[in-house]
Order: sequence, then C-alpha cells, then structure tokens
Amino acid sequence: MKYIESGEMSGVGKAAALMAILGERAAGQVLKNLSEEEVQKVSQAIAELPQLASGEAERILEEYRQMLLAQQYVIKGGMDYAQSMLFSAFGPDVASRLLERLRERMAAEVANFDALRKADPQQLAKFIHSEHPQTIALVLSHLNSTQAASLLFSLPQDLRTDVAMRMAHMDQISPDIINKISAVIEQKLKTLGEFNRESYGGVKAVAEMINRLDTNVGKEILGTIESQDIKLFETIRHLMFVFEDLIQLDVRDLKELIQKVDKKQLTLAMKGTSEQLKNRIFGVLSQRNADMLREDIDVVGAVKIREVEAAQQHIIALIREMEKAGTLTLQKSEYVV
Repeated sequence: MKYIESGEMSGVGKAAALMAILGERAAGQVLKNLSEEEVQKVSQAIAELPQLASGEAERILEEYRQMLLAQQYVIKGGMDYAQSMLFSAFGPDVASRLLERLRERMAAEVANFDALRKADPQQLAKFIHSEHPQTIALVLSHLNSTQAASLLFSLPQDLRTDVAMRMAHMDQISPDIINKISAVIEQKLKTLGEFNRESYGGVKAVAEMINRLDTNVGKEILGTIESQDIKLFETIRHLMFVFEDLIQLDVRDLKELIQKVDKKQLTLAMKGTSEQLKNRIFGVLSQRNADMLREDIDVVGAVKIREVEAAQQHIIALIREMEKAGTLTLQKSEYVV
C-alpha cells in the first residue's frame, strides 16, 4: 500500500488514521484548516486506510500529542527552550526525533519566503510602510529579532503597536496562505538584497524584538499593549527575560540573587537547564555549596515540567523585584518591564 513506507505508515497515512480516530465531526473541524490539495490527499488515504493493528491508534495519538507539545514549547520559548523541556519530558531519543521533525517543517515554511531572504533591509523598510499591518507582521515574523526591531522602529508611531500585537496573536498560518502572501511579496521585492531569518511570529518574537528596540520606544509599545490587552502584555513581559538569561548576569548580581533564592526552588529550577547555565551558577558558589547543589539536583530525580517552570518563574519574579529596587542591573538585551 502506498501509505506504508518501509513497514512504517507515511505522514499522510498517519493523518488519515488520526481523522478516523477522531471521528467525523472532529475530523471535519481539522480538515477546514488544510489546503484543498491536502484535504484531497488525506481523504484518499482515509478511503484506502487498512484496519489499524492493536495499539496502533494509541501510538498515533501519542505521536501527535508529542508533536503538539513540541510546537507549543517552540512557540513559548524558541528551539532552545523546546529542547530543554522535551529532553526532560521524553528523554534524548524521542526529543531529538521531535526536534528534527520540527526543524524540517520550519525549514519548509521558510523556503516559501525566499524573497525576504534576498531583501535589503533599508529597501524592505520602504516597501512595508504601504502594506497592510497584517502583511507587515508576517514579514517581521520572518526576520531575526534585531532586524525586526529595526524595521518596526522605522514604522510610523501609530502603526508600531498594531503590528506588534498582530505578531503576538499570529498563530501558525496554513502553508496555502503563506504561499499566496509570499508570492505577492516576491513580485514587489524582485530587486532587493539578501539577509537571514531566524524567528517566526508569535509572542516570543515580539518579546525578543522589543528587547532590541530603543528603551523608550519599547516602553511606549508595551504601555499601549497593556492598555489594550492586559493578558497579552503580561505574556510578553513574562517572555522578555527567561531563566536561561541568568547566564548573562554578572558574578556579583548572580551571587546576590542565589543568596536570596530558596534552596528547594533553585534545585527545581535547574532541572532541565543547559549545562552552560548550570556551570555558570556552580562557578559563583563555593566548592562545597556547588557540590551540595549538584547532589540535590541528582537526588530530586524526575519532576513534572510545570514544577520546574513554576520554580523558574519564581526566581524570575525575584529578579524583577531586585531590578526595580536597584540591587541588580540588567543589560539592555535583558531588561524586564
């Protein structure tokens, strides 16, 4: 059967199986989000779907659950955050497989925006001024945060917040829509020079972009967002300093922070963090305290991801308090609102 590859069900085959498992009503809602060509392929696969073996339905559902979770981690904190959380949740083998599939999907989406990667930033700035805010948001979401910040700063003041909020609310767009928009952009950018894209839409991209704006402009945009959508404002503020950013604190500030942090909270927070951050924290402790912390991390064993995240957010809240009190200094790329 053509939906079986080397004894393994193909992607289309798994999608068809998922639709069959979900049932007609739920499957109909899912299919509404696919392109006409994708619906045709999946529908044909459903018609030719064989009887699922015992346990196959559960395995397919679990695979989709893992991919959805991986995508949520990427949207929330980028690939580094996703890697850390997936390694904690599923172990290195499953996490590596999920991350590879995500990178392949992201690469396929970026390929649709070749015109952007060939554009000169100054010429692109002139071009986007006359575009609809949603198109501008899509363009900025395909630039790295520094380039996006530069282009956002070039926009009229009354347009900046509108574009930033559209980026923050930008969920995963169907490939069909991206293809149509990129085709229009390509026609308008035929003569423009090249640059790279590293980030893709959403609240995380907005947080990184605002981190790289002039401080006054960033506060102006955040203030407007706060007055219009308090939940969005809190989410952006939450992402503007992540736990891994502790590595950027100077030795004195990091030492003072650790002295104020509850030992149990620090132990939980360091589960799933990068080795680079662990070594940075161990490095500002005495040998005895560093050894004790290593032992505590090992002894605590497996913990739920939400407990790790809660501990990390508790420490980040403390950092905000210290920064406001003037007892801790954040660099521009680290500033917390």
